[in-house]
Amino acid sequence: MNKIGVVVILCATSVSSYAAQNKGFEVGMAIDQQLSVVFEIDDQYRFILGNGGIAFDYIFANGSFGSNVPFDWYVGGGAWTDWDADDLGVRLPLGLDWQINDKFDVYGQIHPEVNFDDGAELQIGAALGLTYHF
Repeated sequence: MNKIGVVVILCATSVSSYAAQNKGFEVGMAIDQQLSVVFEIDDQYRFILGNGGIAFDYIFANGSFGSNVPFDWYVGGGAWTDWDADDLGVRLPLGLDWQINDKFDVYGQIHPEVNFDDGAELQIGAALGLTYHF
């Protein structure tokens, strides 16, 4: 089994055991690593498993624009890898989160990335997702 497969199994095991404890856990779909499944824990740890690769984001700052604006902002740090091209790198998610109701959230982000495959190359990516809170 390759290294990425081991990482996916370990992440899935960790996420499922955390979900069994019924803490702040969300599951959803996103366009991030192509079509992706998203697991989010405590509005801080986001795991993305997609057709094109995997990613992990840690949200280290968030806030609101005020009571009249329906969405919040967040900033994070993360890492990603592609399945096909063997690319890997780090990224800085800059996003907006809108809590539609007490169960659904929609988020959108841009993330400047550094690809380390053939030397450091600066790129920009984006994601759009919908999550359901358990």
